[in-house]
Amino acid sequence: QVQLVESGGGLVQAGGSLRLSCAASGRTFSSYVMGWFRQAPGKEREFVAAIRRTGSYTDYADFVKGRFTISRDNAKSTVYLQMNSLNPEDTAVYYCAAKDYGLESVEPSEYDYWGQGTQVTVSS
Repeated sequence: QVQLVESGGGLVQAGGSLRLSCAASGRTFSSYVMGWFRQAPGKEREFVAAIRRTGSYTDYADFVKGRFTISRDNAKSTVYLQMNSLNPEDTAVYYCAAKDYGLESVEPSEYDYWGQGTQVTVSS
């Protein structure tokens, strides 16, 4: 098992930046594909980005391409989400998730472990 704790959320003006972190503890961090998802009020949880175990490959939702960057530091058991050019539509609770087997996925149901989430609010 792995435990995930997100941090770095907050209130930011449109056009600003935030860096989210997700610290993992428990089983070997490098054995997991890691993903970031978000959920806005009244909406379903949606895929944001994912990164493979070695960091060799990343995948992004179309609406964040060119603005967000996912990265990981396996030595620190941490995955990051650098978010630039934020807009009010990015307001949501952001979750990190760990996937035990296989490759990255955009489906939340395929991830095995979840953090508690961190709120990101972008004001206009």
